[in-house]
Amino acid sequence: MRDRPEIRYVLTEDGVHIGYQVFGDGPVDLVYNDGWMTNVDAGWDIPSYADYLRALGRRARVIIFDRRGFGVSDRPTSPEEMALEKGMDDMRAVMDAARSERAIAFGFEAGAAVCLLAAASYPGRILGLLLQAPLVYYWKTLDFPWGSTEAFAKEWEDRLRTSYGTEDFWRWNFESMGYSAADEEVWMWAKWSRLCASPQAALAIEQVERQVDVRALLPHIHVPTTVMLKAGDRGDDGMWGAAPWVAEQIPGARYEELPGGGHFSDASDTAFFEVVDRFISEISSEQAELDRVLATVLFTDIVDSTATAAVMGDTKWRQVVADHDRLAQGVVGRFRGKFVRGTGDGMLATFDGPARAVRCAQAMIEAVKPLGIEVRAGAHTGEITYGGNDLAGIGVHVAARVAAMGSAGEVWTSSTVKDLTAGSGLTFEDAGEHELKGVPDSWRLYRVVTDGD
Repeated sequence: MRDRPEIRYVLTEDGVHIGYQVFGDGPVDLVYNDGWMTNVDAGWDIPSYADYLRALGRRARVIIFDRRGFGVSDRPTSPEEMALEKGMDDMRAVMDAARSERAIAFGFEAGAAVCLLAAASYPGRILGLLLQAPLVYYWKTLDFPWGSTEAFAKEWEDRLRTSYGTEDFWRWNFESMGYSAADEEVWMWAKWSRLCASPQAALAIEQVERQVDVRALLPHIHVPTTVMLKAGDRGDDGMWGAAPWVAEQIPGARYEELPGGGHFSDASDTAFFEVVDRFISEISSEQAELDRVLATVLFTDIVDSTATAAVMGDTKWRQVVADHDRLAQGVVGRFRGKFVRGTGDGMLATFDGPARAVRCAQAMIEAVKPLGIEVRAGAHTGEITYGGNDLAGIGVHVAARVAAMGSAGEVWTSSTVKDLTAGSGLTFEDAGEHELKGVPDSWRLYRVVTDGD
């Protein structure tokens, strides 16, 4: 039985295949840039990491990928082919393939630099930044006391050359981070690292990370940002201790220190997920507000659809509905509207001009007559919210209720539509005030008068 998301590939503009996965069903997209190494397939074999990913997937639609050189992606090994800009290009290609127009970018360790570069280069595609233990510059200096010393960098490179992928390497690595790992866990991570990269690739990414310096970008980041760090990493001489300083450099960024030692978060890290939940909630609320637009909503409804379906039979009725939807898409397009979806016995569309919505409804009434059906229509102009492939908001409910008021061949509208179409040549007949089911207040409705009425 499959216990992990399907792996897909996207070909980048420079001809590199990047492997990625998409999972989860939260309210926003979250593209996760993990730190030093990745393998989107083998990561699911480590129970603690798999649980961590699933916990993220309960909060967002998560997109994970292997940067070039790692895991299931193509493996160029020269530092030039694996530069930071290439990692950003890989991320953008994966977002395109996953049909993610905008996403929260979550960067851990070196993955934070890729996310920061993406937010600076393509701010319209990044909803916000979550950064944990961000690596923004590799070296410890007088004015940046959080990086690596020459001595540690040499020891790290020597171990990559002589013991990368072994249990000895991982036991030393965990101990250097103050983390105590059981033998079984050490064995799993050693195996995982061999599947992530060869020793040559590991050395190449080390050379790339030594050139990382995105400090100049920080004041130019203008998306909501939260920077996190485990309390055990807080020391000024720690490799990751720059997190509070990073948050200070980004306008409006929030710094969150997570309790406990160690370096990683897992599925049991309550404090970590409280921060993630709050950030996603804030972004979701902001996006819902920004996604609210003024539009004219048009519903059409096949009159007596249940009785007609019974007379026609299931097979013929399905064909009639399919023909109806095909015609509807063409008519809506003719009047420069957006066909949102068929409703099974009608359709839902939006327009940026109310007069075009009314004329579309009139054209639709005539277009479906050869199918042996009649439709009625209702239109209302109000605020709506786009969500995925559907609409939400009071404007949608009002339009649906208005459509239900008419008879076969009629177009009814709210007073808003009537008022906004003054001078269009359309004629309206007052249909009185009505209570609309599930909608507050009473509504003045109008019937569109056609030639011959």
